[in-house]
Amino acid sequence: MADGISTPDIHVTKRRKTRLLSSNEISAFCRQMSLMLAAGIGTLEGIDLLLHDTHDPDDRQFLEDIMHILLSGEKFHIALQMSGVFPGYMIHMTTIGEESGTLDIVMDSLADYYDREDDIKESIQNAIGYPMLMIMLMLIVIGVLIIHVLPIFSQVFAQLGTSMNTFSQTLLNVGQTLNRYSFIILGLLILIGVLFFYFSRTDSGRARFIHMTRNVGPLSKIYEDMAKERFASGMVLMLSSGMDTFESLNLVRNLVDSPTMRKQIEACQSNIMDEGDSFPEAIEKAGIFNQFYSRMLSIGFRTGSMDTVMRQISNRYAEITQRRIYAFISVLEPTLVIVLSMIVGLILMSVILPLMGIMSSMG
Repeated sequence: MADGISTPDIHVTKRRKTRLLSSNEISAFCRQMSLMLAAGIGTLEGIDLLLHDTHDPDDRQFLEDIMHILLSGEKFHIALQMSGVFPGYMIHMTTIGEESGTLDIVMDSLADYYDREDDIKESIQNAIGYPMLMIMLMLIVIGVLIIHVLPIFSQVFAQLGTSMNTFSQTLLNVGQTLNRYSFIILGLLILIGVLFFYFSRTDSGRARFIHMTRNVGPLSKIYEDMAKERFASGMVLMLSSGMDTFESLNLVRNLVDSPTMRKQIEACQSNIMDEGDSFPEAIEKAGIFNQFYSRMLSIGFRTGSMDTVMRQISNRYAEITQRRIYAFISVLEPTLVIVLSMIVGLILMSVILPLMGIMSSMG
């Protein structure tokens, strides 16, 4: 929960939905609230309208909870906090929006922010899911070959009064061993499937996968661009809400999950406090953005449009990240197909070529 937000003693009905809303769900909620607030509709009436248009039981439950708290006289951010389905960051920003009288702008900025968060999660899912699926399919194909196909060739060789070469016989022995312990193989395949789901579909799994592969070749650059996009996206929200840059950096530091980016943000804060640098200068010295983007920020700083410039930078990094992921997958896909084809071809050729030699000698 955000600091400085008290929780009143209000009874809230027990919900079936205890998880936090997804980034996509939060974005949709914020977008609708922003439109209604901009049209002069208050938060209570806005929640009432959402409640009448919602048919999902879980969504109705948390909206009813929010409405119940608002009817008791509490502020909007308190109602969001007590509903239990919104992250602390959103609650903190909603508090700032209410206190500054810019709640509609904050809601719109939050919608944009969580849209980007949803895009980031989808990008990570694509980068994780496809390779793991291809590797699992490769293992299944190779397993079928050595367990079911090679024994057939072994019988053919036996009927011809000869035996397979050393390589083929070794694979056959491996296949017989795997067949003998097929229940273990089945368990391993199920485990791989569970890991595939965990790493590609859950937030904690994606975080663990990123931690394990953060320094792996092309993935490291993708994660670096994602961290910069998340930083820029968070700063857009802070700056458009009227917060000063130092406090904005404090909040954004808790949003990014990259240790490197956190150190750079701390260095940026140090440059502002200790060296007296302007925000663009501190950003460039900390190495968060390159000289080109820092120059853009400097122009935005002088013209009072830093939030607009930061949004352009965020969009640019989002595009770069998408391109890197598509490039990574476009290279990985044929590579895995080639590797699979070579392994399958090697297995088949190890038995087909000797068999063709025997048949030609017999002819």
